[in-house]
Amino acid sequence: MKMFKRIAAALAALMLLSSCSILKNVASNATSMGANTGSGLAAIYNVLKATGGIDLSNLTNIINIGKILTGAGSLSGATNDFTNDFVSGLIKGSANLVNSSNISSVITGLQSLANIDTSALTAAAAAAAAGQATQVSASNEGVAATVNVLKNIMNSLQ
Repeated sequence: MKMFKRIAAALAALMLLSSCSILKNVASNATSMGANTGSGLAAIYNVLKATGGIDLSNLTNIINIGKILTGAGSLSGATNDFTNDFVSGLIKGSANLVNSSNISSVITGLQSLANIDTSALTAAAAAAAAGQATQVSASNEGVAATVNVLKNIMNSLQ
């Protein structure tokens, strides 16, 4: 009987440790996802600031938009803990371009991207990341709406 209790206690301790490890990995993934999104936001912000627009024929821009869309997608149905870790990464990844004064607007903007058909952009971003030639039409409704939301997010960063 004592042996059974010891085994049960050991299993309980093992389960507790593994669940803590899982939680740490989820937090790490959220922070990493936020940092990747933040770096994409900062890059697009710098392009928009320098040129006044987002050149959709530029593969680097498409890849950075893909980073933003991936991060935005991760927020759909996210828990508060995930979102908080994501925000932490977002701030760091953007080199503090995203900060406490604009984070609410940025998160709202990212979440609004979930309501837009971004499939043309995500497909182009995947192709560009793989080194393949890609072309995106700004006349595509989903592309135009995405660019509009991105510009609104960028305006909140100023």
